[in-house]
Amino acid sequence: MSKVEQMESELRKLSQSELRQIREWLDDLIEDELEFTPEFERSIQQAERDMADGKSARVREP
Repeated sequence: MSKVEQMESELRKLSQSELRQIREWLDDLIEDELEFTPEFERSIQQAERDMADGKSARVREP
């Protein structure tokens, strides 16, 4: 069994609250490693234009 498979097995044992905590931690970890590239900046600018035009932003619900 791979490490990922082991982790998946363990994650299935967690409560919804615990899973949310793990997801928040992973989001923070991934965000901290993002590089501010020109492509990333363009995607932010596009999202800002979309919101200004009244388009709803994509929001992930817990």
